[in-house]
Amino acid sequence: MNAFLNWIEARIPMMRVANMHAIQYPAPKNMNFWYVFGFLATIVLVNQIVTGIWLTMNFEPSAERAFASVEYIMREVDYGWLIRYMHSTGASAFFVVVYMHMFRGMIYGSYQKPRELLWIFGMLIYLALMAEAFMGYVLPWGQMSYWGAQVIVSLFGAIPVIGPDLVIWIQGDYVISGATLNRFFALHVIALPLVIVILVFLHIIALHEVGSNNPDGVNIKHKKGSLAEEDKTKYEIHEYYTSKYDIADDIVPFFPHIVLKDLVAFSIFLFVFCYILFFAPEMGGKFLEHPNFEIANPLKTPEHIFPVWYFTPFYAILKAVPDKLFGVLTMFAAIGVLFALPWVDRSNVRSWRYRSGLHKVNLIVFAIVFVFLGYLGGTPQENWKIISSQIATIMYFAFFVALFLYSKSERTKPVPARISK
Repeated sequence: MNAFLNWIEARIPMMRVANMHAIQYPAPKNMNFWYVFGFLATIVLVNQIVTGIWLTMNFEPSAERAFASVEYIMREVDYGWLIRYMHSTGASAFFVVVYMHMFRGMIYGSYQKPRELLWIFGMLIYLALMAEAFMGYVLPWGQMSYWGAQVIVSLFGAIPVIGPDLVIWIQGDYVISGATLNRFFALHVIALPLVIVILVFLHIIALHEVGSNNPDGVNIKHKKGSLAEEDKTKYEIHEYYTSKYDIADDIVPFFPHIVLKDLVAFSIFLFVFCYILFFAPEMGGKFLEHPNFEIANPLKTPEHIFPVWYFTPFYAILKAVPDKLFGVLTMFAAIGVLFALPWVDRSNVRSWRYRSGLHKVNLIVFAIVFVFLGYLGGTPQENWKIISSQIATIMYFAFFVALFLYSKSERTKPVPARISK
């Protein structure tokens, strides 16, 4: 067996790659619970791919059979209800862990130099995930699926000159129809998962090239040469890293130290996930809306149309602007400005542990505003909610303006030379 494994290793260095990028990867020793969400996102991604494959075996992507095939999966396929709920609950879980992962990056400055490209890849994953979730939302062909697609696709019609033709091209027809459903199915099942997997791979490669950030926001990699040989042996770090960096006492091997922490987080996550899965898969209409249990009817408009909860902050921004074109531009600007965050924040200090009280307040207010926008976008529109959406939209963009203005001359605390604990 050893001879066989050595024969494989000589041709495909699987163990060398595993040691370099997983088992012996040097991780900061002070990683806290905020750093488990990237691992959880990977777990949920695997869940979505596996359950999605099983669902496609019985799903029929046509306007006539889509809704009935979902009902067939739920009622007739062995454990079909479980697989469907694992997939639908997994979609919401994916956005929960991704939002937490992004917020961790913001509080510890994981987007700052030299991790700008790492942040960009992460934001591209977020965009692809939003497109993947939207197209998957359309597939059950219920009332909210149909009318949600109608609202979102029609937004592209606001683009001057090419808008109407672009809408027809996206729909594959002059109206939302079976042709739209069929192409959304192809994108949801093949194209976008492939894009997400590639982006996740690039995200990890970019992470391992520059190294993981940590709650102190200080570099764990120092000039080559001062790390003693006994320290290299002590930490059993792969020679790729010990030949490049002095990492001394700032790090621990990813396995078993970080893996054990991640497994504890996974156990808690699995408990919560299973509780929702078996006792509240619809989550009161937040994960699976009640109108979506009724087959799509172009002649019957639901009383209230709004997207799934993870899109609602940007939907509230869209509705806050009276003009349709400017509303669409503002909504995309709200996403686009997140891409520019590494250049908006001009501070030399990464972690909010050592930044000013103004920055901490600004970031906390931003998080509260984002959650409030989610509430406003996911409930029926009223006059006070429209006004609140407009105020919250201004506050959303004000976070980035304020950050750009004060970050350059911000009064910060002394940052430790190495990881403090």
